[in-house]
Amino acid sequence: MKFAVSLTMERFSPDAPMSRVKSNLLELARIADGGGFETLWTAEHHTIECTISPNPFQTLTWLGQHTEQIRLGTSTLVAPYWSPIRLAGEAALCDHLTDGRLEFGIARGSYQYEFDRMAGGMPQQEGVAYLKELVPAVRKLWQGDYTHDGHYWKFPLATAVPKPLQQPHPPIWVAARDPGTFDWAISIGANILSTPLSAPAAEIQVLADKFEKAVADHPEVPRPRFMMQRRTCVYDKTEDWQLAVQHSMDYGRTFENLMQNIGAVRDGFPEAVPFESVRGKDNYNPDNICKNLMFGTPDEVIEKLLAYEAAGVDQYCLGLTFNLPFELQKKTLRLFVDEVMPFFAARERDRQRAVVSGR
Repeated sequence: MKFAVSLTMERFSPDAPMSRVKSNLLELARIADGGGFETLWTAEHHTIECTISPNPFQTLTWLGQHTEQIRLGTSTLVAPYWSPIRLAGEAALCDHLTDGRLEFGIARGSYQYEFDRMAGGMPQQEGVAYLKELVPAVRKLWQGDYTHDGHYWKFPLATAVPKPLQQPHPPIWVAARDPGTFDWAISIGANILSTPLSAPAAEIQVLADKFEKAVADHPEVPRPRFMMQRRTCVYDKTEDWQLAVQHSMDYGRTFENLMQNIGAVRDGFPEAVPFESVRGKDNYNPDNICKNLMFGTPDEVIEKLLAYEAAGVDQYCLGLTFNLPFELQKKTLRLFVDEVMPFFAARERDRQRAVVSGR
């Protein structure tokens, strides 16, 4: 199992200057690059300060100039916000500007607040139809001249300029939680991005079962990769859990606002829905949050990660963007690099030795 990190620029107060927000992201990216993380993922969001990424290709191109090895992924582009020609060209140029390190992650989209401003108010659930038309069109444009006559887009003969550096194209990843999206994504040869959100650990295997069924149903397709992401915080002592849990709960109430469009957003800053509106829900129970999310000491985190490894997850992604204090974000990365990743690297070496000796 490899490891990735999800990062973006985030402001939760107008008192936080963009210069500091930008430098924080760069410092975290450099720690992840030097620490051996496989991929840095960053999101696409609009008009909200808690996730500043109107064009993730710009962010990744910038980070590519300050990192050496880490792959750079969009997690995720929002399909209804793009046209095929523009997306194909921008992604391919980003691939060149990052020396072939682009990972192309895309989704139907999630925040209804954004859909009301970026997609004419359509229900975000309808974004999946855009996704299914957009991705094959982009792949055709990467190949060469292509004419498109679809439901959402129509254009005469055109091609992507430039073509991607990676051939035939950058790895494609699709965000999925429902069986239909798993099946479609794997049928077109895409890798899978998924998350158990705040659900108990059993949800890890539920998602893995959906993945495995889709793989089994498409034996004609080479086995794709499977990434899973959770909010993550690693700390020195077990009793330090309260700070991570509190930030997760506060961020969750902001998330509820944007997902359901049930709160105010003032000058780009979403208001958290009142705690009374979520009181009693299992995913706002502090004990459940501490147990279900990737919160813990290095030893506790290793124990939780074994469930992901057992479920066949190829890449575990640390979700660090939920208004954790910057110093705690740095500590999480450093503890993960120094005390968690070596455990799994040793397991991989042991497996390789066993394979060799078995021959």
